[in-house]
Amino acid sequence: MAGDRTDSIATPASHYERLGGAPTIREAVDRFYDRLLGDAELAHYFTDVDMPRLKRHQVLLLSQVLGGPAQYDGRELGDAHRGLGISAAHYDRVVDHLVTVLTEMGADEAALADAGKVLAGVKPDIVEDGVAS
Repeated sequence: MAGDRTDSIATPASHYERLGGAPTIREAVDRFYDRLLGDAELAHYFTDVDMPRLKRHQVLLLSQVLGGPAQYDGRELGDAHRGLGISAAHYDRVVDHLVTVLTEMGADEAALADAGKVLAGVKPDIVEDGVAS
């Protein structure tokens, strides 16, 4: 129908799309775990962990957090981290590594802010030292 402009209205690109989609997220997850495994304060959390499986879950979770496909099929984060004794300081250190990697991969302030909100929201489910602030 003449004058119908609904087809010209574009949906804004998600953070996931602006970062480059699945290939970029996979690269970000690889870099993220390289950093974590190279961090003497954090590496012990990954002893005897199936890293390919963990990376797969992290790609799905990070994709979803950044507005990509919602296909995360892993355990609830609280269940997955229960019993690991993760401190608030270690959680914050992991977040710092993730922010560094996302920044290196081209994430803008809006993407970092949105990811930060999610990370702050799940912190009480993951931190077990009684100080999740």
